Amino acid sequence: MTPPGPGDPAGTGDPPGTGDPPGTGDPPGTGDPPGTGDPAGQSRVIRPARDGEADALRDVVHAAYAHYVARIGKPPGPMLDDYAARIADGQAWVLEDAGRIAGILVLEEQDGRFLLDNIAVRPECQGSGHGRTLMAFAEAEARRRGFTEVVLYTHALMTENQALYRRLGYVETGRVTEKGFDRVYMQFNLT
Repeated sequence: MTPPGPGDPAGTGDPPGTGDPPGTGDPPGTGDPPGTGDPAGQSRVIRPARDGEADALRDVVHAAYAHYVARIGKPPGPMLDDYAARIADGQAWVLEDAGRIAGILVLEEQDGRFLLDNIAVRPECQGSGHGRTLMAFAEAEARRRGFTEVVLYTHALMTENQALYRRLGYVETGRVTEKGFDRVYMQFNLT
């Protein structure tokens, strides 16, 4: 399990792995979800990851999370995930921009809750609103599936992620040590 980081989102420039949060100066339309009438958003497509794309997902995650290895002393959870299994289980999504995978999302139904397990955006694509688009998609997908909240976690040392999620309306619900990682759980109420 690894969420933004959700597991631990990753990135440089923008808060790790997330792109620009809403209201932080995105040029008009660059953070809009696909299909909202914004020409910049028209080339963005979020779709389920396909068989054979596990290496591409892993590459995005590794690029987005690499700078955390020194901080936490080991690869963050998302860098250890089995993306072929995530694809086979229907849990992996990609954001394509102009035909290239710019970001990924892992969404999981777990113990009666909707878990945003991982969100990652290629460092060179951060600052384009991709993270915001992926977050909006995750929340819409949770609603579509009948959930009233989204749960995520991030590593306790990824304090910028915690601050980002708070700005997006997520509230901390607990801290645990799990699978060898100190995690901060947060949730967002969709109602």
